[in-house]
Amino acid sequence: MSKVMVVEDDANLREIYSIRITAEGYDVVSAGDGEEALAVAVREKPDLILSDVMMPKISGFDMLDILRSTPETADIKVVMMTALSGDDQRQRGERLGADRYLVKSQVGIEDVVNTIHEVLGDRASTPAPAAPTPAASAPASPTAAGYNAMPVAAPASQAIQPQPNPGTPGRM
Repeated sequence: MSKVMVVEDDANLREIYSIRITAEGYDVVSAGDGEEALAVAVREKPDLILSDVMMPKISGFDMLDILRSTPETADIKVVMMTALSGDDQRQRGERLGADRYLVKSQVGIEDVVNTIHEVLGDRASTPAPAAPTPAASAPASPTAAGYNAMPVAAPASQAIQPQPNPGTPGRM
């Protein structure tokens, strides 16, 4: 069984990705920033790292540069995910040795899972569904905007309560 490390400073996104990737049969380890990711990578030796770019302490780009220059981690597959969609950012990721570069607003979680399978070579990549899912049209939070996130129910304290209609006959 392949091991995938999820590196994401947003704990909710890290959990969503970890749950979905685990459901694919992978062992998953995670880190909340680039510094922690380097330590976990050396200790756990994942087959693939799925990493955000903009993180505290050490950015994903700097983490990738260090991974590639460290003999113990140089051959780990790396998929970079970021909100940075500029060609210069993509080229930087490619120059540093990223196996794939995904723009968060352009991919859903199934695209990420398919990319992991493709990069690891354990399954042919499959196209994403053509029709948007309900979760894709209504992100669970502003942080998850652009993701095909799993639906999350609002806590009961935030549930929408029916409001009386002032135009109802008999009401003044």
